[in-house]
Amino acid sequence: MGTPDFATAILETIVLSQRHEIAAVVTAVDKPGGRGMQLMQSSVKQFALKHHLPILQPEKLKDTSFIHSLESIQADVFVVVAFRMLPEVVWKIPPKGTINLHASLLPQYRGAAPINWAIIHGESETGLTTFFINEKIDEGNIILAHSVDIDEKDNAGSLHDKLMHVGGEIILDTLEQIENNTYKEKKQASFIYLKTAPKIFKKDCLIDWKQTPQKIHNFIRGLSPYPTAFTSYMDDNNRLISFKVYASKFEITIHNLPCGMIQSDGKEYVRVACKQGFIYIEEIQLDGKKRMPIKDFLLGNKTLHMKQCR
Repeated sequence: MGTPDFATAILETIVLSQRHEIAAVVTAVDKPGGRGMQLMQSSVKQFALKHHLPILQPEKLKDTSFIHSLESIQADVFVVVAFRMLPEVVWKIPPKGTINLHASLLPQYRGAAPINWAIIHGESETGLTTFFINEKIDEGNIILAHSVDIDEKDNAGSLHDKLMHVGGEIILDTLEQIENNTYKEKKQASFIYLKTAPKIFKKDCLIDWKQTPQKIHNFIRGLSPYPTAFTSYMDDNNRLISFKVYASKFEITIHNLPCGMIQSDGKEYVRVACKQGFIYIEEIQLDGKKRMPIKDFLLGNKTLHMKQCR
């Protein structure tokens, strides 16, 4: 059960291993998208079609016909990767349980966006966890956990790919232990302070220039390439100009500029003042324009100097 590329990579690993039979694939319904708003198939569905795997696309997970379909498949175990929250009537169907692959070292970063939040919080390590799904979100007993380093140059995209490549082997190891009944599940540890990873909405991506350079830099890379940090300023015609920031570097220094003030030489750099330093923008995208390196952007945009970000 899965929808995006991350889930497809895990499915592909299972298929290519030829160690387990995929009884069926469950994924999201086709949705309109793109310029022509044509129906778009999920990444998982596209893979399943190429490999002639049975596909289920329920609109409602409690639908009687969907439940009957799942029961008739007679799968030993359900594997869930980047899918929806399952109702109990679904995850209780397989005799060997329903497992989930989560992109963090549980119990830290439970939630929908663990990759983003780990980088936003400046972590140097994260990982992957397989666990048995129960009635509480991301709180089931752990089967396996594997740590992965976060490099200082990683953003959400590169970390996503690191975890995706490791995830398939974690799932294969987990399935082998379940098949041979050699797994040792354990309860998730209890911590006084748990970092959560809630879903990120557009309003959450607005850069707060009153933060320190390190925090803003981590915020930018934690949201790059998606959903992407953004800010805005008023141009010379009093129009609000919004732009996304995909990459940055930072400088810690003393200055007397208000937070959010833009400085640029019009050729080489754009930097924005923040608390105790500056953020240097390295990749930028104006609304309706292409994403580009800052030097290319400045070839046609030389009026940013001393504008105030909002």
